[in-house]
Formats: sequence, C-alpha cells, structure tokens
Amino acid sequence: MSRDTGDNLDRNLSANLPMASVMDAYLSRRTVMRGSLGAAIAMIAGTGLTGCFDSGGGSDDDDPVTEPEVPKLKLGFTSIAGSRTDACVVAAGYSAYVLAPWGTPLNSQANPWKSDGSNTSTDQANAMGMHHDGMHFFPINGSSEDGLLAINFEYIDAQALHPAGPTTDAGGKRPVEEARKEINAHGAGVVRLKKVSGRWQVVDNDPLNRRFTTVSLMDIAGPLRGTDHVKTKFSPGGTQARGTNNNCGNGYTPWGTYLTCEENWPGIFVNKAARPADQVRIGVSSTSGQYKWETCAGDATEVDDEFARFDITPTGASATDDFRNEASTYGYIVEIDPYDASTRAVKRTALGRFRHEGCCPGLPVVGKPLVWYTGDDSNNEYLYKFVSTALWEAADATPADRLATGAKYMDQGKLYVARFNADGTGNWLLLDVATATTGGSTLGALYGDLAGIILNTRGAADAVGATPMDRPEWTAVHPTNGDVYLTLTNNSARTADKVDAANPRGPNRHGHIIRWHDSDDQLSFDWDIFVFGANAAGTADINRSGLTELNQFASPDGMSFDSRGVLWFETDNGESTLTSYTNDQLLAVIPTDLVDASGKQIPVNAQNQVDLRRFFVGPNGCEVTGIAFSPDNKSMFVNIQHPGNWPYNDVATDAAPAGATVRPRASTVVIQRNDGGEIGTA
Repeated sequence: MSRDTGDNLDRNLSANLPMASVMDAYLSRRTVMRGSLGAAIAMIAGTGLTGCFDSGGGSDDDDPVTEPEVPKLKLGFTSIAGSRTDACVVAAGYSAYVLAPWGTPLNSQANPWKSDGSNTSTDQANAMGMHHDGMHFFPINGSSEDGLLAINFEYIDAQALHPAGPTTDAGGKRPVEEARKEINAHGAGVVRLKKVSGRWQVVDNDPLNRRFTTVSLMDIAGPLRGTDHVKTKFSPGGTQARGTNNNCGNGYTPWGTYLTCEENWPGIFVNKAARPADQVRIGVSSTSGQYKWETCAGDATEVDDEFARFDITPTGASATDDFRNEASTYGYIVEIDPYDASTRAVKRTALGRFRHEGCCPGLPVVGKPLVWYTGDDSNNEYLYKFVSTALWEAADATPADRLATGAKYMDQGKLYVARFNADGTGNWLLLDVATATTGGSTLGALYGDLAGIILNTRGAADAVGATPMDRPEWTAVHPTNGDVYLTLTNNSARTADKVDAANPRGPNRHGHIIRWHDSDDQLSFDWDIFVFGANAAGTADINRSGLTELNQFASPDGMSFDSRGVLWFETDNGESTLTSYTNDQLLAVIPTDLVDASGKQIPVNAQNQVDLRRFFVGPNGCEVTGIAFSPDNKSMFVNIQHPGNWPYNDVATDAAPAGATVRPRASTVVIQRNDGGEIGTA
C-alpha cells in the first residue's frame, strides 16, 4: 500500500495476541533476558530462531550427496549512498531509463499523452494507468527480449490527472468526464514490450495490449459464485462483477497467468445505512466514497448504473434491486491471462476477501498441492495461505486453456491464517465451517457456510486467534529452498505499553522482514526475523540488525526473489530520520550467503550486514514499488509511483533543470548493466 492511499486505520478490535507479545514470550522462555538487550537482539536477529534455515534448504539429517560444485552466488555491486534529488540513482556500471509512463497509448483509440492533463477518459481507458505498482514479465516463446508486462495501476493523483485538479459543482457533484477518467486510470493492464537495439520499448497497438479498469466485466469464481452475497441489480445470478480497483501487489501462476490483488478498494464505496459486519471490519465508508463517484449517478449519459453502484446503501426490496452487494464483489485475487486478449479476468474468491497485498506462489512440486501466500496490508491484520485441493501436474504448466487451469487449482482448496507461536514455531489455522473459535463456537456457527466465512475473512481470522501483524505486505518465496519472506512495513498503531525491551518496536516506525519454512503437511512452520529496518544512528533497540548508512532503510514493501536467489526489496518510507537522508530505495541481499559456522542460514546482523546493499534510489516524492525480471536476469523492471517532479525525459537518472517543473508521471524504469551482464551479481 502506498503511503498516499488508504487510511491506515486499525480496524482489528479482536483481543488476539500481538506479535510483540509472542516475541516477548519466546525470549522469556529462552531466558535471554537474564543477559541484556543486546543478548535478546542477538538471539532473534543474529543467530536465528531454529535450525531449519540451512543454506541448502535441507534438514539436519540429510545424507551427504556428492554434486558438482556450483559457483557461489555473490552480489557484484557496491552499495550506493542515499539520494534526495528529482532523479533516479543506480549502482555504478548500470543504466536506468523510463518505459511506459502514465498515459502512454496502448492502441490507436488513445491520443498521445498531453502534458497539460487534457487527455480524455477514452484516452485513459486505452493507455497506461496511473501509479504503476506490482507487475510480472511474461516472455513470448521464452524470449528475454520480447514479452508481456502485466502491471497494476494502484490509485490516482487527481491533481495531476486533470488539467487543474479535480472539481465539483455547486451541489457537490463530480463532473462525469472527470469521474470516468479517474475510473479508467485505476486497475491493471497488459503491454507488449520488445527490446530494440538494446532498449526496451512499447509495441504500440499490439493485439495483446489491453486495460482492465474499474468498469471492466469480470467473472466471479470459487465459493462466492452464484451466492446471495454477490447478487446485484447488474448480475442477479451473482456470477459477474464490474472492475478491479486499488491493485497493489501481484502474483503469478505456474501456468502463465497474472494475479492482481485488490487492496484499498473499500474507499470507493459508501453505505449510509447500517453497515453489515464485513463492511465495518473492512472499512467501507458511511459518509461518502473517496472520489465521490456516486455523486454522478443519474446523469443522462450514465450507462448501466456505472456510478450508482458505488452507493451501496440498500434502496430496493432485495439485493437484485440495488447495489447493496456491490462491495462484496471486491476484495479478491483476480486472475488474468496475458496471452489471450479474448478472455475475461476472473475473481478467485477462494483465496479470501480482504485488502490483498501480493499473492506469491510456493514452489510447485508434482503430486503436491499448490500454495499461495498473501498479506492483508493494514495495521494489526493477518498473513494468509491458500492450499489447492488439486495436486500439481507437470502438464498443467503449458495448458491449452490457462483460465480453466486456474479454476482447477484456485477455486477449490483450503484457506489458512497464520498464528506465530512463542517458541519460534507457527500454525496455519484453517478457515472452514468446523474450525473452533477462541470463543467456544465454530466458524460455521458464526458465518454459516464457506462463502460466508470468505466474505468475512478478517472476522474469521479474528475468531480463530490469528496473530495480528505490523501491516503484512508482499511475500516472496526462495526459488530453490522454498523459504517464505514477508515484508511488515510498519505499525503506527502498536503502542509502547504493549512491548518491553525484548519485543519488536512499538510503535514500529521502521518495519521488518520475517521469514518461515512450512512443514510438509502445510499445517505448521518455523520462523525468524530476517532483518529489522532502522536508521543507522538509531539506538540498539531500533537498529537491531546493525545497519549502516549504506543500507539503512524503513518500511520494506515490494519484494521479490529473482530466479537465482537474490532477494530484492523496496521501501515506502515515511520515517523522518530516513526520509531526510534518502528517497525510497531498492536493496538486495542473498540470504543463503548469510550463514553461521555450521552453514545454517542466519538473519542480517552487525557482522554480516555489509551483504545487504542499496542498489537503486528513486526521485523525490516517490515510492519505489513493483519488480520484475527478464528470464535471463539482464533486465530489471521497477516502478516509480507518485514522483514529485519527474521524469524530465526518458533517462531516469536525469533531473529537470533548476527551476523547471514537469507534470509528474508514474513510470516503469528499466535497469540494465552497461556491459550486458546479469543484474546485481558478480
């Protein structure tokens, strides 16, 4: 979630044990508090919590196997200093240039982008949306120089979108054309890219180029399909929905489809009547929509209640007479087939309904179920996992019908929420009708059937005693050993009276990254904290990982492994001691390089922190987010969201001349090594 969108309120009123208390109990049970704060920090951030994180991903009892020696993966760049300029900065030996900024036409129905903001809503519907976020590169025929970039457009900067910012009339109504343009700037897209003379460029008017906006027709699949929860005036059968919104993090599937995640979508709706529990828990407004699109209802040009649907106040005799259930068609993982423009996007409801931030797959293993991990990005919310009923078949990696394969693996399965135990272990708590609640009931008694549980995913997680987390955002899975990493961006709602010297920070202004390894039966896991965000000059309680000026960071957000095992993570920082030093950034580390004398993986600490390095810094005002790689790892794509006075031209590292201002444009930045080698490694 960008710090510029979402209200960041704590809507978790459960009494579930917070992560801080869990860690307090963990450290107390190991009597590390008999020593000092330094001993506690060393226990949790310096030596690891369990023996499961060995460098090869195996167990302590693995029989030795003689294999050819593989050259050890090493970072091949020097960490760069922070930057506070209207330009990007990248490690020495690399170049960065701007690709497909907001407003770039995708087809002939869009006019070229105009720097005065006067492009129409039709232009916007056929062009790159605003505030690029999560993305994934899908190669054409395996090529590293020809492919499809599937990409999210999280939210809008209405001031930049319109010539003089957003307007309302004397009666408080929004102009219809402005509302349509805003609606069309949200969502997701697919754009064909080709590398020509060493530079990537958009293939204009390619038949695979397309947009998904907040009005695009989509199918509802999984447990919610056809239920009373999603029946509306538009879709009385409860089988279709319109649009996707506030698409932040992303994921993908082993069969070549894109997963876009609906995050801060509740803000677009308003319910002025008594809101049901799911709407209260997830944050639907009782006063007005964030952009007040509902005020355009009744306009003579309105088509199929395109604006009326944002007011979900019940007005008719039943759900099929109004839009009381419209918000129930949002909050899901949406599957897109980037290779087939004739297909509709599908909302995969089995993966839960909340403010999804990312949806990373586990490693596919033939004969075992598929797994996806997804966080709910709000203060004190939860980490979830979906495990498919179907077992993975290798032939499904190249299916004739990708969305049918999605139905096979993503419409039936088990949804779990995480509980982190005090002893460094954890449990996945099943969200199903028979699951017991901490109050002595069952989820079935509270919510009826599975569809009711999924509609109320947050409430169900509250009821079974999941662990509230510090804004769980992106997940990433190591490509060889299967370890899972989660960015916990920050938590301003965690108060100091709930922690002691041994616990994670409260308020947690810097965030941290946690990791775990699942058991084979998918029911439990072992965890530790991989790295704590901090400013280098912070106290020992703040700088628990021993960071220096060359790798200090706060608010880890976007994150991904490349295919070699380099972990890359980005920041969305608002912590003042760091914002005064550097803009948001991209850092890299190779977790399997961080080992103790016995070869066990350990977290980042003062002795090994030099192996965490700053690679890239964005321009003033921005968030660095979204990350993708070409198959050969020679091109990296990152997104620059909400820049202040950038880009000046197509060279990302160029700043506007002194005194010059530009209309800011969120953009993808392509990073390449000047010698043509692989990104990041020696």
